[in-house]
Amino acid sequence: MGRSSRREGTAHTVGICPGERTYLCIDLKSFYASVECADLSIDPFSTNLVVADTSRGPGTICLALSPAIKRLGVSGRPRLFQLPPEVRYRAVRPRMRRYMEVSAQIYGIYLRFIAKEDIHVYSVDECFIDASPYLALYGLTARGLATMLMDVVRAETGICATAGVGPNLFLAKVALDVLAKHEPGHVAVLDGESFRRRIWHHRPITDIWQIGPGIAARLARLGALDLAGVAAIDDATLFREFGVNARHLIDHAHGLEPCTIGEIQAYEPARHSISTGQVLARPYTYEEALTVAREMVDEAVLDLISKRQASGHVSLWVGYEMTHADWDLVCRRAGPHAGTSRKLSDHTCSREALMCEVVRQWQASVDPRRKVKRIVIGLGDLVDEGTAELTLFTDVEAEAAERRLGQATLEVKGRFGKNALVRGRSLRPEATGRERNAQVGGHHA
Repeated sequence: MGRSSRREGTAHTVGICPGERTYLCIDLKSFYASVECADLSIDPFSTNLVVADTSRGPGTICLALSPAIKRLGVSGRPRLFQLPPEVRYRAVRPRMRRYMEVSAQIYGIYLRFIAKEDIHVYSVDECFIDASPYLALYGLTARGLATMLMDVVRAETGICATAGVGPNLFLAKVALDVLAKHEPGHVAVLDGESFRRRIWHHRPITDIWQIGPGIAARLARLGALDLAGVAAIDDATLFREFGVNARHLIDHAHGLEPCTIGEIQAYEPARHSISTGQVLARPYTYEEALTVAREMVDEAVLDLISKRQASGHVSLWVGYEMTHADWDLVCRRAGPHAGTSRKLSDHTCSREALMCEVVRQWQASVDPRRKVKRIVIGLGDLVDEGTAELTLFTDVEAEAAERRLGQATLEVKGRFGKNALVRGRSLRPEATGRERNAQVGGHHA
């Protein structure tokens, strides 16, 4: 990451000092909706289109809104019933595999101009680019390079984009999120001086990257409603309130971000985990939801086996349906959800052992009187199966047999499809496994 072939004159034209790096953050505008409009040959800026599975009822979330409907004052990801009744719109069912195909196509476009080690894919519709080595190469300013990439993407896919430019990842992201949509050409540039002038006093503070409602509420209790307010709080107070995470707030309040794309790509977490979760299509009874939880354990165990890992920690989280009657329970501290976790005596990828642990946690923590809407199961403290320590109670032969069965199952599913081989419980009416096997990211492929 030590390369820097930028011409100083080019750096000055974007308000970034010589010697600093230059980052782009490019976002594909209303991506899912734009893909649907491109495929239907309609204009997303004049067509009211929402991406939502209407078969799930009026409570389903709109995954994307076209720019045209956003201009009518609709924002975020509302549920269908929250759309203004006077707004006429066209609804299309999500096609996650198609969105992944277009995202990969656009990534391929970037790779024509930028080396992969200088690109960090942040999400299916957003990426960071270290533009530093390419400005002199193409004889462009950072704004010009962003515009070139955006123009090629639109010409080849029909997808419009916006971009932020800055000397670090944070300023590039904030330029994108807060300013780009209001700028000519939809490209915004921030440096240290313009950051203090244009962003320091921006409200709401939740528009700032990595500051959600919870952090914003804690900052408000300290008297900070914007980044200027955060910068005015002494560091010791922030560390008492936020612990080690205060470092990020302090840096960002001053427009700083030491992390680079190279460091992100080189990062390896000290501990790994696997989690699987789903929102149920309707409220499930205690027993129905347990069927789904068992299916989720089957899925997670196969994931463990495919990665040749073993788990030493199991967690369970359940979200309840909230009806008017449930509010009395909430007032009595029953809460809208339940959860528990436990460290295992040894690391294992045994389906039988992990299933027994999840069922034990389910019986200990889930209220049988209440309906379930969300389930999350996590397998943590993962290690390579070859390094897992054995105890006197480990049945080595039984675990090896289970592993062989799991590997055979994966081979069949890989060759003939995920639904080619399923357990009997997945044939029950309440089961969701077969349907989810045909989905991508919990949505229709």
